[in-house]
Amino acid sequence: MGDLIPLFPLGTPLFPGVVLPLHVFEPRYRRLIRDLLAVPEGQERFFGVVGIRQGWEVERVAPAEALYDVGCTARLKAIRPQPDGGFRIVTVGGDRFRLLDVVVAEDPPYLRAEVEWLAEEEAAEEAAGDQEGLAADGGVPDPDDALVTAVARGSLEVLVRGVGNLFGRYVAAVSSLTGEGGDDEPEAEQLLSVVAGDPRALSYLVASSALLTTEDRQALLAESATRRRLRAESRLLRRELTLLETLGAVPAPLQRFAGPGSVN
Repeated sequence: MGDLIPLFPLGTPLFPGVVLPLHVFEPRYRRLIRDLLAVPEGQERFFGVVGIRQGWEVERVAPAEALYDVGCTARLKAIRPQPDGGFRIVTVGGDRFRLLDVVVAEDPPYLRAEVEWLAEEEAAEEAAGDQEGLAADGGVPDPDDALVTAVARGSLEVLVRGVGNLFGRYVAAVSSLTGEGGDDEPEAEQLLSVVAGDPRALSYLVASSALLTTEDRQALLAESATRRRLRAESRLLRRELTLLETLGAVPAPLQRFAGPGSVN
């Protein structure tokens, strides 16, 4: 048995650390927000965001088939009640999870799901801290382990630089084609500066910002290793740059590199 959490299906996945503003107007999701407001102060208020694989009224078909099986929690950060009874909210992506089962009921009227939480895989370079801690405590780390860690760290840095450069070229190409570039600091530089020194955050920035298909984004969300996620993004960005330069057009309407919007 996993944890039972409320669900909010969207047309595109949410990623950890990504800001997601929503306009909540449908009655069942108004109820969801009211239920979250009733959570005692000090306890985390969140719901699960899952991508819709097919259709929109997922309750009218088999939800487990209509939804992707990997999602991300949305942590509630700000709520603004609206005169019509709806809400404008701001959330931030939290933890990834896998759907085990989807619960449909009359009360509450929104979907809920039994989920298992997905951890990020620990890569060799992330384990380096343990090696360094052991040495500081008087232990003697294996020289071969130290060498593997050093090589892993170096290769990750190369990968991070490569993805950052490709993302910068990609943003510049899209902005040039849409005429949305300005005279201020390039948008890519602003975005990359926010995640500087954090490969995992960089991987989620690229995944959420690039104009990729839902399938591509979902595959990136399901990937548990930062290194493999960045490698996949390197291939995707090269593919998208080739299309941009060959066709001279963006593959979808540009939404100013914003997070996913609400379809409730």
